[in-house]
Amino acid sequence: MESDARSAGEDAAPEVLALAKVVARLRQEIEDLEGAAATTAVVERAKGMLMARLGLSAVAAHERLAQHAAERGRSLLEECWITLGGAGALGRPSASPLSPPPPPSAPPSPAPVASSVRTRVAPVVDPDPAGDPADGPAPAAAHRRILARLAEGLSAVGSGDDLAELLRSRLDGGAGVDGVMVYAATPGGSLELTGHAGVGGVVAGQWRHVPPVSGIAALEALAACGPLWLEDPVRDARRYLLIGDPPELWLSRAWLPVPGDGAPRVVVGFLRTAPGPFDPPTRDLLRRAVRLCAGPLGALNGRAPVAAGTGGADGSRAEVDAVQQVLDALSGPAIVLTPLRSPSGEVEDYRIDAAAPESVDVAGRRGTELVGRRVLETYPTVAGSALWDGYLAVLRTGRTYEGEPFTYEEVVAGVQRRSVYSVRATPLGERLVVSWIRHDISEREVRRLADMQRLGNLGWAAWNLVADTAVWSDQLYAIFDRDPALGPVRLDELPRYLVAADLPGMSAAVRRLIDEGGPVDEAFRVATPQGVRHVRIVAEAQTDADGTPIEVHGLLQDVTAQQNAELALRESERDVLVQRGMLKAERLLAARLQDTLLPIPEQSLDLAGLRVDVAYVPADSGINVGGDWYSAIELPDGSALFVVGDVAGHGLPAVGTMAQLRFTTKGMTITGSALPDVLGRLNALLMHTATDPAGSATATMVMGRYRPGDRRLTWVRAGHLPPLLIRGDEAVFLPQPAGPLLGAAFGAAYGQSTIDLLPGDHLLLYTDGLVEEPGEEIEAGLARLATTALRLLREGRQETLARTLAALRRGHRDDICVLDVHVPDDA
Repeated sequence: MESDARSAGEDAAPEVLALAKVVARLRQEIEDLEGAAATTAVVERAKGMLMARLGLSAVAAHERLAQHAAERGRSLLEECWITLGGAGALGRPSASPLSPPPPPSAPPSPAPVASSVRTRVAPVVDPDPAGDPADGPAPAAAHRRILARLAEGLSAVGSGDDLAELLRSRLDGGAGVDGVMVYAATPGGSLELTGHAGVGGVVAGQWRHVPPVSGIAALEALAACGPLWLEDPVRDARRYLLIGDPPELWLSRAWLPVPGDGAPRVVVGFLRTAPGPFDPPTRDLLRRAVRLCAGPLGALNGRAPVAAGTGGADGSRAEVDAVQQVLDALSGPAIVLTPLRSPSGEVEDYRIDAAAPESVDVAGRRGTELVGRRVLETYPTVAGSALWDGYLAVLRTGRTYEGEPFTYEEVVAGVQRRSVYSVRATPLGERLVVSWIRHDISEREVRRLADMQRLGNLGWAAWNLVADTAVWSDQLYAIFDRDPALGPVRLDELPRYLVAADLPGMSAAVRRLIDEGGPVDEAFRVATPQGVRHVRIVAEAQTDADGTPIEVHGLLQDVTAQQNAELALRESERDVLVQRGMLKAERLLAARLQDTLLPIPEQSLDLAGLRVDVAYVPADSGINVGGDWYSAIELPDGSALFVVGDVAGHGLPAVGTMAQLRFTTKGMTITGSALPDVLGRLNALLMHTATDPAGSATATMVMGRYRPGDRRLTWVRAGHLPPLLIRGDEAVFLPQPAGPLLGAAFGAAYGQSTIDLLPGDHLLLYTDGLVEEPGEEIEAGLARLATTALRLLREGRQETLARTLAALRRGHRDDICVLDVHVPDDA
């Protein structure tokens, strides 16, 4: 291939000749890929026939083809041709896997050997029953001597070729090895020849670079992470693209991956001119030899390979590794190029051996994706350019090259891409350090700008007032719901698309922008087929030397969503104000009603020889009136009635329930009803209102009737807190008779208790607002009430005990109602 290119262009420039070699090699790779695609199509057609005939899945159809091919000793491609020709028995349900295969019919002409597809997808099973030689019996004495001589020679190995020659010479007698080839995988998935022996320079040159295509035995061995033994030249030629010139020279071959950490990246090929299979001892020997060389060969694992003879003056990788560590910490694009020279010393190409993380080419390849690539193969239009000449000048003179900005064009996935670069090349030994500046906006930045406009629902516009032209971004067409084929709207035509009410303000803003060059920040509405949209424009004018506006740049944003949100917020605020006014009016009405029903005294009362101090304090917070109430009246028989109640809830419903209970209680007790009967009837009253959801209510209440003749107090309760009796220096809560909550259950029964009051006694009736605190147990509040009441009496607050207790509860969140029933000392 190379000789043909050279003879065809002996008078051509060196860079043109190098490019011709690259084109020839790439053409061959394309032909191989086309052949592989053709045979793949045969396999897919056969799978499709089985899927349609037998109702199999794609995976099951492929497995069936492979199984029948193995049973009949055919290749997968042969089985597919037979299936398509109707000669196979795969579709007959009665066919048994154990029945002998039918006589093979002649398939159509097979595809060329160079385009055969890979048919084996799993590691080849080693028939050697010994398994891993590390765990099996020791090799024969001859093999031990061979391995010992191989280990001695490894200390003198200096390159990949030296290692390949050492393997060939040591294994020639024991394994019949005539040729050795060592390949290392590149980050792109291809293989680079890093060492060879016994195969000849022509073959090594032809197979120096192996692209990542199917039908390559070395690639399959790496992918399967296991050895691959090729022992039948005829069958192997149908499956693989065989190495050799001619390929029939090597009648048996073996490809063994080099073990190491992680997936193997280096594979060794052993070529033999002798026919026949590798016997178990020979396989054992080859595996041990590769494992013995794993140290030197494993150094290539995970790195881009350096082909023998192209690694600089000494072929060492250490320099490139050191430079790569520097580039890893570098910001900005930079790569290291190694010149690839012909036998005569001329530079034929450059290979990228190191790259900074921010190095990105036109196709979007970044960092380590560039390592291992050749310049002319990856960027063919560089050949013969000023950049190519600049690289050669740096190698020749040792002086830095700084080129003028140039345009580089490349077709990626059928799309032409163009970028402008300024390149700088500096010598580094026999290599080049190349950095560059990209002057155009990258595709990623353009995409980010488009995403920003889409997410922000804004677009930009430019109006040239001199040429009377306009340019809109894509998002601006979406905002105006305008077909891009119609083109942008001129600035003086913009008011036509506005809602009529916004025309005067927008027309004035446009005139000010065009005539005076003043900036504009205006909101307007646009009528579109999708409805009215609210748009905000922010624009400014560029002027010439005389101050005349010549171009207008602006941003337009669709703010419809914000406007709708503001409108909804204003409506919500208006509803809140209306609701607040209604609640305020309701509170005022409830407060007036409460004042009418429950006048708050300004001084103590005298009833039936008792002094009664009354306190009622509304809650400090909230806008609703509570349902706390009291009653202290003298009955017709001279006794006194004391009641304290608490209706659940607030507002007008609570005040209404409170009025019902207060007047009903008075009426029933005045007529002489017993106190338990009064509570039972009040409970029935509230349970009756519970049938109406709007009128259902519950309440607590404590009620006592005092007869002055014997100073006896009879009292009842309905779910209320117990009265507090203060006698002398002791404060105790009275034992409570049975009495559930009013309005909680039908047929509730209520008990009563009696107590004889003595001169000097104080009996406190109160609601829960006097003792309750958020997050506190009610027992703590009751204990605090008893302690505080004793302290106030010691301080001489007998006459105002109820009002003082209520006044001490600042910041309370519930109404407070307190009655202090005091028996005078002289009673």
